Amino acid sequence: MDREKLKRIYKKMEERNLPQMIITDPPAIFYLTGKWIHPGERMLALYISTKGKERFFVNRLFPIEEDLGVEIQYFDDTEDSVELLSKVVDKESPLGVDKTWSARFLLRLQELKAASSYVNGSVIVDKVRQIKDKDEQEKLIQSSLLNDAVMAELIPYVVKGHTEKELNAIARELYKKHGASDVSFDPITAYGRGAADPHHETDDTKGKRGDCVLLDIGGVLNNYISDMTRTVFLGEVSERHKEIYQIVRDANLRGIAMAKPGNRMCDVDLACRNYIEEKGFGKYFTHRTGHSAGIEDHEVGDVSSVNEEVIEVGQCFSVEPGIYIPEENIGVRVEDLVLITEDGCMVLNHYPKDLLIVKEDGTTEIAE
Repeated sequence: MDREKLKRIYKKMEERNLPQMIITDPPAIFYLTGKWIHPGERMLALYISTKGKERFFVNRLFPIEEDLGVEIQYFDDTEDSVELLSKVVDKESPLGVDKTWSARFLLRLQELKAASSYVNGSVIVDKVRQIKDKDEQEKLIQSSLLNDAVMAELIPYVVKGHTEKELNAIARELYKKHGASDVSFDPITAYGRGAADPHHETDDTKGKRGDCVLLDIGGVLNNYISDMTRTVFLGEVSERHKEIYQIVRDANLRGIAMAKPGNRMCDVDLACRNYIEEKGFGKYFTHRTGHSAGIEDHEVGDVSSVNEEVIEVGQCFSVEPGIYIPEENIGVRVEDLVLITEDGCMVLNHYPKDLLIVKEDGTTEIAE
């Protein structure tokens, strides 16, 4: 168990007068134990208490050889796992329950009258996970450096006649080549009209001269993700598309400038959104500006106009404004991950944000 992280969780539990919790979300369990377990339909629960009582409930199908620093109680498929859990819970106290826990487990626990009341305890773990320690920060930095390398190798492929699906597959292979354990999400590789649909599903479309190509990609390195979007153009770019690209890039830079301690998440969003609206494209910016990132690509803490949470040192989130106009077959998004520092933020992505034209031979040039 990572005692420093656990200490931070216990502190927040005490602040909320919550004496006990069960943590069941696999990423949250990995965050504390360093052990990934994907239990499927079976129960997985880490019980913690401010009184120091801790126990990890694991099905025998997932034996743990290493010492995790916590007592492990195994069970098999013939046992009532929730009843076993109920025996360690303090029946006279409220219990924090993970937001991802299956209702069939929670209902059974309530039926057993295991606690005096039940509350969503995930907000405590989520808040602690938002603030990355030095080790996590370094892993995020290294993961994004890998992402820069993949983006640089992927872009020349956009002019080689590949379909969106083929480009997606190439991206996956490049992550393997560079040592990533996986992609952090299904790569978005979209040409023209596909790029203009933020919910577009990669298909067999091929790009043509003048098309924008939206590349939203990320990988997993040492269990921490990367996430970046760049938009490039095939062979040439129209004046209209230049204008849209420049607005999105400038919005991205304005959002990054607001990403610093003491500002609010909504300040970052509005810096991007207000600028795009000022330029007359407000209705074409159809999503929030960003999301928190770490072990998972989308963690709690969004960069939206309604999130008034104050930004703190150690947070990591994306800044990704976009403009999407289907009738013009244009979609532009520019995304970076930022890591909040004492005096501002560190931009984790270093691949250029100049407006790039990809020529027939795969080389790029900056549009004039």
